[in-house]
Parts: sequence; C-alpha cells; structure tokens
Amino acid sequence: MIKLVRTDSDDPDFISLVKLLDADLARTDGTEHAFYAQFNKIDKIKHAVVVYDNDKPIGCGAMKEFDLIAMEVKRMYTLPESRGKGIATLILSGLESWAAELSYQNCVLETGKRQPDAIALYLKNGYRIVSNYGQYIGIENSVCFEKELK
Repeated sequence: MIKLVRTDSDDPDFISLVKLLDADLARTDGTEHAFYAQFNKIDKIKHAVVVYDNDKPIGCGAMKEFDLIAMEVKRMYTLPESRGKGIATLILSGLESWAAELSYQNCVLETGKRQPDAIALYLKNGYRIVSNYGQYIGIENSVCFEKELK
C-alpha cells in the first residue's frame, strides 16, 4: 500500500532518503556538487513528505518558503527500484497541495541539466522553465521552473 506522510526535516526516514539523494547527485554533478550542496541543507525544513510502500520509505520531497507567494520544492528523490511508478508525481502533487493549503500561489524549483528524468517530470506536471533565480543566476547547469497552483 502506497502512503504519503507529511513530516519535517527531523524525520529519520526523510534524512535517510536525502543521504541517498546526495550520494546520487554527487556522482551526477561531479565537481559542481559542493556548490549545489550549500543550498540543499535540510535543517529546519518544516514541510517534507515521505512516501511509503508497505511501510518502507521509497521517496521524499520537501519545500520551503521562497517568497510571500511561492514555495520552493527541494530534495525530491525516489529509490531507483521504485521509479517509473508515479511516485515522484505523487510527491510533487502532495507538496503542491500542501503549498496551496498554506495559501501559496506558486511553486518554484531548480534542477540540473544532467537530470533529464527530473526535467521531464516537472514538464509533465505543468511546470514551465523560467529564468534562473537567486543563487542559480548564471549557473550553466541549472534549470529553474515555476508552476501556478490552482
């Protein structure tokens, strides 16, 4: 049974999944990983989700306030053996619903050009590519997205 649970960054299952994500990104990003890692600390994140399949944590995501009207989606990850089953879309939808409940109008996010599966996920779920924002301005490997919440 698939179940999405709202939590925060103190959740041990969330922390374990993020460690796997970071290891994966370290391989993909290579020398740029340290640059991105500084913006992906998980301390004090109040809005995180973990997806369980029969009580086994298989995916996670989080969000934090970007500005007064937008939440920034962070730390999206699905275990390799659980990919291709709609888990990432479930996580993303769960975060978007939570952001809307909190009266935010948009979600924004950044991913890397070396993550084609992530780019495809965001485009499939109604995100549009926007100019790189904040710390990602001028970063060649970054792709930033935005979605208006309903």
